[in-house]
Order: sequence, then C-alpha cells, then structure tokens
Amino acid sequence: MHKLLVFFVLVLVNSHINSQECNITFKGKITDFHDNSSIVGASVHILNSKKYTSSNFDGEFEFKNLCTGKITIEIKHISCETKRVVVNLTEDTFKAITLEHHEEELNEIVVTTETKNEKTSIEQTLKKEVITTFSDKNLGDALNTISGVSSLNTGNSIVKPMIHGLHSSRLLIINNNVRMFDQEWGDEHAPNIDINAFDRIDVVKGANTLKYGSDAVGGAIITKLRKYALIDSIFGSTTTSLNSNGFGGNINTELIKSYQSGYYFRFQASLKKFGDFKAPDYNLTNTGIESINASLRFGYNTYEKGFDAYYSFVNNKIGILRASHIGNVNDLVQAINSLEPVFIRDFSYNIDVPYQNINHHLLKVEAFKRFQNLGKLTVQYDMQLNRRQEFDLRRGNLRNRPVIDLQLFTASLQPDLEINSIDNFKINTGLLLRFQQNNPIVDIGASTLIPFYNKYEAGIYGIVNYTIDETSSLNAGIRYDYSRIEARKNYFQSDWSLYNYDVLFPEFDTGVVDGIELETRPKFTFNNISTSLGYEKKLNKDYAFLLNYGLAQRMPNPSELFSGGLHHSAARIEIGFLTIAKETANKFAISIEKNNENFGFSVSPYYKQINNFIQLIPTGLRTTIRGAFPIWEYNQIDARIFGVDFDVNKKISSKFKYTGNLSLLQGDNLTDDIPLIHMPSANFSNRITYYNEGFYKLKISLHQRTVLQQNRFPDYNFNTFNPTTQQQVFVDISSTPPAYNLFGINSSAEFHPFKKGSMLVEFNIDNLFNVSYRDNLNRLRYFADELGRNYNLKIKINY
Repeated sequence: MHKLLVFFVLVLVNSHINSQECNITFKGKITDFHDNSSIVGASVHILNSKKYTSSNFDGEFEFKNLCTGKITIEIKHISCETKRVVVNLTEDTFKAITLEHHEEELNEIVVTTETKNEKTSIEQTLKKEVITTFSDKNLGDALNTISGVSSLNTGNSIVKPMIHGLHSSRLLIINNNVRMFDQEWGDEHAPNIDINAFDRIDVVKGANTLKYGSDAVGGAIITKLRKYALIDSIFGSTTTSLNSNGFGGNINTELIKSYQSGYYFRFQASLKKFGDFKAPDYNLTNTGIESINASLRFGYNTYEKGFDAYYSFVNNKIGILRASHIGNVNDLVQAINSLEPVFIRDFSYNIDVPYQNINHHLLKVEAFKRFQNLGKLTVQYDMQLNRRQEFDLRRGNLRNRPVIDLQLFTASLQPDLEINSIDNFKINTGLLLRFQQNNPIVDIGASTLIPFYNKYEAGIYGIVNYTIDETSSLNAGIRYDYSRIEARKNYFQSDWSLYNYDVLFPEFDTGVVDGIELETRPKFTFNNISTSLGYEKKLNKDYAFLLNYGLAQRMPNPSELFSGGLHHSAARIEIGFLTIAKETANKFAISIEKNNENFGFSVSPYYKQINNFIQLIPTGLRTTIRGAFPIWEYNQIDARIFGVDFDVNKKISSKFKYTGNLSLLQGDNLTDDIPLIHMPSANFSNRITYYNEGFYKLKISLHQRTVLQQNRFPDYNFNTFNPTTQQQVFVDISSTPPAYNLFGINSSAEFHPFKKGSMLVEFNIDNLFNVSYRDNLNRLRYFADELGRNYNLKIKINY
C-alpha cells in the first residue's frame, strides 16, 4: 500500500512539472535613455537563479527555456544606475529597456551646463564649509564675505542681504527651489532662513533668474540641498557653537538615511540663544535672540523619475535695541549726538519690548519624470505661512499685545519642462500659478500698517541654452507675469482728498464712512515682461569672458502702495501711495576671469538703469501719543547704479594661500541729481590662509576687512520744533560714520577620535582688536556702536 501511494505521488509531481511550460524565450534590447543608442556589455541576471548573460553589440540579449511566471531581471553596466525590471512570462516575450548610460559623466555634464547658465549671470557660491563657519549667525552675515554683497542691518541680529546696493523685494531668495515670501518688504525684515539647513548657497548677481521670477532687479540668492547617492547608508553631523559676545551659541544636528532603491530621508534641527550683545564699551540692552528651526525631507530619486517632499519651520524672537525707542524730538537729537546709548542695563537673557516674533512654515512637494527623446518634466506645489508680530512699549491691557500682527499665506503651482533631446540645445519652459493673502490681525489696539489683500499671479517663461562650440555658449530667455492685487484699507477722509485719490481713484471708494475714516477697495493689475541674454567664451584653458544683459520689471509691493502708520520695529512712520507704478530695470554685467592652480582673478563691472525706482526717504517728523517719530515716504525717481567687483586668489606656496576682494559702487538719483540713499561704500578684504593637510588638516586664517566712509549721500536733514525746549532743533539723520578696519582669525583642525566619522574643531575671533565703529547701512547707527570682540568655539562631529 505504501509503495502504491509513493507511485501516485511521483506521477502527480511529474504531471505538474510537465504541465508547467519551461520553453519560453525572453529577449530584450538595452539602449541609452538619451539618444537610443545600443549599450554593449551590460550584465543581465535573472534574480534567484543562476541564469546570466550580457548584451551584444546591438544591445540585445536572450534567455531560453524559461518557465511561466514572474521573473525579476537586474541590469548592470559600468557607471550606470543598476536597474531591476519585473516581467510576467506567459509566452515568448520581448522588452525594450533603457539605462542612464554613463550616469556619472552625464550628471557632471548637467552640472557644468547649469553652472555655465548661472555663470553668464556672474555667480558666486558658498559651500558647506563656509556655511558651517556661520552656523550660529545668519544668511546676511555669511553672504557678506562675497564681493558685491553687503547688508542692510537693524542692530546686529536683523541682517538683510543686498546685492549691488539692492535688497528686499528686488532680491529673489530661493529656499530649496521655493521663492520665499515672508513680508520681505521691510528694511528690518530679515529672511526667515536657517542656513544650517543647506549644503550650498549661490548668489546670482546678473539677470538669469527668469525661472524664479521677473522682478529680480538686484539678483537672486539660491539655497540648495544635495542629492544623495543610491546606496544603503546612514550618516549625519552635530555642530555646537559657543560665543563670548552675547554668552550664547547654537546647536545644529542633521541625520540622513539613504537607500539603494532611491529613497532617502533627512531630518535637521537647530537651536540658537543669545543674551544681550556688547559693543566694545557698553552693553547693547535688549538685543538677545532665541531661534528654533527644523526641516524634514523625504523623497525618491532615480534618473528617470522621483519626488521630493520638504517641510521647514523657523521661529525667531529678536530683541530690538531698547535705546532705539524714542519718545520725543529731544530723544532723537540726544541719541544722534550721544557717544553711547541713552538706555543701558546689565547683561540679561530676557527679551523685552521692543522685539519681533516671527514664525514661518514652508511645505514643498515636487515630482519629476524623464521622457525618452524629450526631457524632464517637473511639477512643484508649495505653500508658505508667515506670521510676523512686532511688540512695543504699551501700557495697561495692551501690554502683551503686538502693535503689528500680520499673517501671510502663499501657495504656488509650477510645472517645468526641460528639453534636452536636441543636440547643443537645452530648452527650459514653465508656468506659474500663485495665490497670496495677507490677513492682518485687527484686534491689536492699533492701526494696521499693511491692510488685508489678495494677490493673484500667473506667469510663463522660456529659456534657451545653446552650445555654440567647445569654447562658447549662449543663453537667452523671456518671461511674462500677470499680477492682480485686491485690498481693503481705511483712509482718513482728509488724507483721501489730500492725496487727490478722490479724483484719481473714485472707483475704490465704497462710500462707507466709519467716523472720520473712509473704507476703500483698491484694485491694481500689472503686466511684466522680463528678458535675459548671456554669453560665455573660454579664451583658453585659464581665461573666460562672460557677458550678461537683463530687462526686469517689478510691481510695487504692498508696503509701497498701502503703508500708512507707525512701523514700530523700524521706529518710524511709513507712508505708501496708490500712485506708485512698476519699476523697469536694464542691467548689464561683464566678467573677465582667470583661474588655474596657482593664480586666479575676476573683474566684473556692471551697470543698472532703473526707471521709476521706488525709494523710501525721510521727509520730516511727527509727534504721536506714543512719541516723536521720523516720517518716511515712498516716492519714485529714475536711478543709476554702477560699479565693479574684483576677486583674486594666489597660491603662495604649498601651504599658504591669499584671497582678496574689492567692491566699488555708485548710486545716483538722476531725477534730483543727488546720490541714492543707503548705498554701500567702497570696501575691500584680504585673507591669508595656512593649510597643512598632513597635520590634522590644520587651517589658520587671518582676515581683514576695511569699509570706507560713504561720502556720497543725499541730504535729508531737517529742522523741527522741540516742544520740551520750545526751540527749533536741527536733526542730522544723513551724515555717515567714519571708515573702519576690522581683523579676525579663523582656525580649524580635523580629528578622528572614533572608528567612523570625524570631529572638526574651530576657534574664531571676530573684531580682534575690539574696535568701536558704526556702519552706514545699520539703521540703528544713531543709537549705538557695532559689536565688540567675540571669541567663538565650534565643534562639529560627523558620523
């Protein structure tokens, strides 16, 4: 019986084996994703089997005698991304397979092409090493090391970048491919960006920024994150920084997990805290800062397709120098004439009024797909929510309420198509749809500086990059933007008539009157055209010539149109006008560069002609129930800005290197034949660096920076009546402080105390000789000196 059972089992198994067809042939052809050329010698393996083969001269391969069912094919080739394909075999099958042939070489070509495009715009880059040095500072401080870049400061913690004398709405700040919107119109509104979150920062001084917007009159600042290798890995770093000035510092950590399949995850967070900072001779009361930042990134990246999801959060609480809060005309005159602040207290970590509290949320989701014989399609959706609160000295039940409370919501949809299937041509075209809403919190017991508004935007652009030959390339682009803004704002009836709005804009008048105020609904539409043209020529292996031209148009921002009240953190009354029109700028830039192992330099002259240039200038003084404040009004003129940036580097020996830069700039108000306000003065810097690769990668740098006095400035001084002294007083708000010269030391060494990873130790000294000075571009220069000496210890652990 037992033998009979075994016999029947063997018959059934044999029947099953014979019933499963194992005579199927699977053929395939492997070609290059870009040009459809055959890939020879690719290794082809059926996983979980011993069946191997390789592609022949025509890229073809073949497997015979396969059984029905699913199989997984793995294809490998030198310098290619390994690819796996699942095939369900039911009959003889053929499948075409594409690989990214020589992926590393092609990625290098892509990077070079992008660099050329930005190079025609005169671009400079801050890499991760420099960003780490400024980990406890801010974006503006880091960018100040680049020629042609300066900053407009409000004290020491609010640093607003300037490129060639232009800032705020004239600069595009791109956060991981998202254009930042964070009430950037204010002079004392620093970008809400944590520089620790990025691996690279590009500064584009020219005109080739059409992909991001038409209104980059000044240029663009582009922060970038790196791509991760397709390997199973986990790595990260933690940086701790301690400072003597302000008795604070920051800690930043990041962790990255990548997978061979293409998935990746990144977490980054930083915490910064400082107390009152110190000038060489006194404390700067109420200048502390508290900052919490975090970002999350998750995505999937292969050559043919992928996605990237990114979220960042920034929370900054920034103290404003207490001595800058003026109460009457006498306070302002006394502050200007005094050698030290009129309000000085002992060191404290407490941040009291006046101060700013800003929260910024950013969410981006991006997906891309490459199409054979066409290019790459990317679709991005992003959202931002910015809340800005400004607190001032108030009494009673208003003490804990902000005097300004603004919520700005922005959402954008941007499809982008990059066509690279045409020899020597690369075409980039895309669309923009954007909605923005400013929603001020009205229950603050004060008038709203910026009113409620909705803003609608649509844009389209096209950019062509043409490689003429091995030594020269051409870049050209055009962009059109439509913008519509709809606001709700109350005006005093007397002001509505005074500004002639009842004649110019009767359609905005709703007829609703609340006491002495008139409710209005301003609506404006703008159409902007921008173009760019760039040319690069390599003269030989060391020299290159770059030429760039750009036309940029910028619609007035909400502050320039609607401001009408006391801007407390700026300590002034700001007035905008509905008659402000859009700006039109023509920009020209040239650069001649030499770069080799031993010596390099660049000379980059530029010229900008800006018609209807919008400026904010002082016009007088007004006394309110909160005190006496200068009045600043927006107006329009024709302007001209021109200058030149010099950069040089020299390898002195195998261990010593010199770098230096010089920036010269002149800004002219052509309408009134006077200098432009708030233009950076001539400045230069020098750095000598010692580097010993064999001794713990020891690096020691001595750096020097000189800023000359700005002797070209408009005279906006005025006389006013002082009710305290019952006399006319002269208020000098235009004269500039003298030149200053600063020295500093940077040093670092790398150790390996662990089996894996490394530890970088930095020791830096800023303002080495504890110089007392004031900067023309610091809005609080009337009230206090700049920071004194600072010792900084930084430890970064890579793991």
